[in-house]
Amino acid sequence: MNSDLAKLQPYPFEKLAKLKADVQPNRSLEHIALSIGEPKHPTPGFITEEVLSHLHGLSVYPLTKGSDRLRESIASWLCHRFQLPDIDPATQILPCNGTREALFAFTQAVVERSTHPLVMMPNPFYQIYEGAALLAGAEPLFLACDATNGFLPDFDAVSDEEWQRCQLLFLCSPANPTGAVINIETLQQLINLAEQHNFIIASDECYSEIYFDETQPPAGLLQAASLMGNNDFKHCMVFHSLSKRSNAPGLRSGFVAGDAALIEPFFRYRTYHGCAMPTQTQAASIRAWSDESHVEENRALYRQKFAAVLDILKDTLDIQLPDAGFYLWPKTPISDTEFSRNLYEQQNITVVPGSYLSREINSHNPGSQRIRLALVAPLDECINAAQRIKSFTHSI
Repeated sequence: MNSDLAKLQPYPFEKLAKLKADVQPNRSLEHIALSIGEPKHPTPGFITEEVLSHLHGLSVYPLTKGSDRLRESIASWLCHRFQLPDIDPATQILPCNGTREALFAFTQAVVERSTHPLVMMPNPFYQIYEGAALLAGAEPLFLACDATNGFLPDFDAVSDEEWQRCQLLFLCSPANPTGAVINIETLQQLINLAEQHNFIIASDECYSEIYFDETQPPAGLLQAASLMGNNDFKHCMVFHSLSKRSNAPGLRSGFVAGDAALIEPFFRYRTYHGCAMPTQTQAASIRAWSDESHVEENRALYRQKFAAVLDILKDTLDIQLPDAGFYLWPKTPISDTEFSRNLYEQQNITVVPGSYLSREINSHNPGSQRIRLALVAPLDECINAAQRIKSFTHSI
């Protein structure tokens, strides 16, 4: 077996299951899960219809590159959403089966393990970043994201030597779990650093379409590159998905886009990897990327939930509206693990301890004494959960 497998830590939900294993929850209350970031809004009917009406495609092997129509629909969406003058569907876009698969595979394809490479990532973070780095033979470097720096990585704290060793920098904006958004100026500074030190930026933007002000959508890495005249998107790769945008996590549909010099070898890797998107998924994806009304309706539902939950909890927990995304990241009055365990026992609500989403570096875990609340359940369940959390917190 690959010896690097031993370096992988348990997934957060494995740790959570262990935390809850010997706890008997309050069975007089219905269980409410605010733990998993799985959208619960209905998948638009037209997506389902497209899948069903293209099942005849099961008789053919799909292309790794996907269809021209799919890549063209993605290109059109990218140009409209991020004000890009142009992007080449043939050389700068590659469909993938969700961002999780693509983030992991991309790391394996681009890391040169013979040079003691660093892969940088935010902390807390999506654990795929760490696992992908370790299995590619790289050393993860965790950049703390806490309240002192607006829950964004402190890039100024990275040394020149570390930048020089860096081969890949993971960004997540809007961030999981903090909801923080990286602005255009910072993205452009990072692109300049990537040019100077010859590393790749992998920007996970799967939450980019869940935000609160319709006039202020989160910026994207390709947008930042284009505004500085980098229309080849050199050193830049973005990862997008329909899971959150279109409430279609089971569709397993997304794409990578950016530097054609990176897309070409990654395409070769994926050809061997054998992970082409099924034709019925491609057909549904074309419809989804071509429609914005369902995405606007989706955002409206999240705005309702955030307003209601924050109104209930604002005087109970140290809690703020995030920049974007569907998570809340409140501070807890006791340890995050104790809070989560006791909340489950007394109120039958599951949340994720923040320390399970982070790594302790230099005796500091930026997720410690915080919890992640995913507001994915229906409005009435989110309100019910907030009321129970308020009652529980007052009892501490």
